Amino acid sequence: MSTTKDKPGPLSEPVQAQSPLMNSKMTAFVAFIAILSLLAWHSFDHIDHGFIDDVCPQVSELIPEKNYELWESLSNAYSTDSFKLKAIDWLSGAVQVPTESYDDFGPVGTDPRWEKFRAFHDYLLDAFPLVHTGLELTKVNTYGLIFVWKGSDSALKPLLLTAHQDVVPVEPATVDQWTHPPFSGYFDGEIIWGRGSNDDKSGLIGIMSAIETMLENSYKPTRTVVLAFGFDEESGGVHGAKMLAVQLKEMFGENGYAMLVDEGSSYGEQFGHVTATVATAEKGYMDVRVEVKTPGGHSSLPPPHTSIGILAQLLVEMEANPFKPHLVRGSSMYKFAQCLAVHSPGLPKRLRKDILRSEFSDKALHSAEKRLFSNTGLKTIVSTTQAIDMVQGGVKVNALPERAWAVINHRISTESSVDETKSHTVNLLKSLANAFNLSYAAFGAIITDPSAPVYGNLTLSDAFEVEPLGPAPVTPTDGAAPFELLSGTIKATFNSHRGIEGDDNIIVTPGVMPYNTDTKYYWKLTPHILRYGHVRGPGGGLAPARLHTVNEVISADNFVEIIRFFTTLILNADESTLL
Repeated sequence: MSTTKDKPGPLSEPVQAQSPLMNSKMTAFVAFIAILSLLAWHSFDHIDHGFIDDVCPQVSELIPEKNYELWESLSNAYSTDSFKLKAIDWLSGAVQVPTESYDDFGPVGTDPRWEKFRAFHDYLLDAFPLVHTGLELTKVNTYGLIFVWKGSDSALKPLLLTAHQDVVPVEPATVDQWTHPPFSGYFDGEIIWGRGSNDDKSGLIGIMSAIETMLENSYKPTRTVVLAFGFDEESGGVHGAKMLAVQLKEMFGENGYAMLVDEGSSYGEQFGHVTATVATAEKGYMDVRVEVKTPGGHSSLPPPHTSIGILAQLLVEMEANPFKPHLVRGSSMYKFAQCLAVHSPGLPKRLRKDILRSEFSDKALHSAEKRLFSNTGLKTIVSTTQAIDMVQGGVKVNALPERAWAVINHRISTESSVDETKSHTVNLLKSLANAFNLSYAAFGAIITDPSAPVYGNLTLSDAFEVEPLGPAPVTPTDGAAPFELLSGTIKATFNSHRGIEGDDNIIVTPGVMPYNTDTKYYWKLTPHILRYGHVRGPGGGLAPARLHTVNEVISADNFVEIIRFFTTLILNADESTLL
């Protein structure tokens, strides 16, 4: 910005005209700067290796040292056919116990449908007797489970491993579409079939299997290990994880845990390189109810628009104006993109350049956004999403509907907020509210003049009287010991399971959890929440995971690798002095 002294005023000397020599020097100087800029820009075709070393640094595989002999012995055992059959029985048996949770469950003790979890607890007791005798068990709200495996050094913060017992319900109309019955736990020689085989009994049973096996080998931890298993994660965690969080805080205090590992992202091939994505951020959540009320009457004398017609146009307006995604420097998804640029040989050359240049250039950042967001899945993960999931209106075919409503589910971008999401929706519908002559109230605030005559009413509110959830705090990654410990564990597990060596067989990147897990209740327990389950994703598995739909599966080989992962994680965390 110019200042007053830069501008000639009434008392200043007149501006002198520049001489031809001065103009010539200035032109040469500008040309020189332009050439330097072009050379600097061109140099990005050959990115400085020092700069690349600082982008998405990778740790080496982390193999237990103090407990190396046990780790090697267990690694060998996990590679045998006899252990594989044992692991298959453990997971198959768990799948055979239906543990569906529904959104309309009443409180524990009042709704008999919770009783199914007693059968699951009985199964766990029968399948993992050493866990139940060697660890202290606390039940919270009847069906929440906390196991404490006490370590010999109480000064060390515990490792917290979480999972959930429940599964999403099976739609009755789809039962005939399953290749094998949804709760059969059928093993076809390669794959374990059934609801919960992947989400999330593979995680829960994987943890229990690892600890049962370690106890069989007389292992005693130095660092305390805590297990927390909710029972209604699929319906919000209000009865399970929300109450478990209170107990967990009482046990070891706020920020009393070294790190938390819960279900989350997976690993698979990305642009020519196997990549494990650890969700270090999690989207927020908000359900918005949009309700229109208009005068009723006989359908033979309809107005130009009924409440249903008005609602339909409001919903069309919302879908026509989605939230705009942005790739924000320093965000988890920006770091994910940088990791692809540095480590994935199959990434298109132009996109790679744009991502690397984007650290210093807004133009390159916008270009990278455009190219990355041509992938609908990636665009969805980055942006705030809106899904019209419920709609209702009218009571009879010859009566004008006096009320119509819809519920829109939002998953709030990790770079946004609840307030920003509300503001976008409120402002978007203002013009239509005026066009239809509706009074407009949103989230308790009056938007239009309440004294003006109106035809009807438009109201936005939080659906189901549930408080919206903002995005989770972002887990530290750069130089953070828990993230590096998990990264090294992932690499050691991947290599051990395949009998290979090296630090670059799999890369580890930060990422975003697009949906919510039980960890939304655990923010005060530790800043190091890592959402990762070592599940082989669709790009690298024998079969797609098919979560929340028919034919949910997991390969038996992947499940054994999950057990290997939790074993390695517990041993690495046990002897780490950095946590």
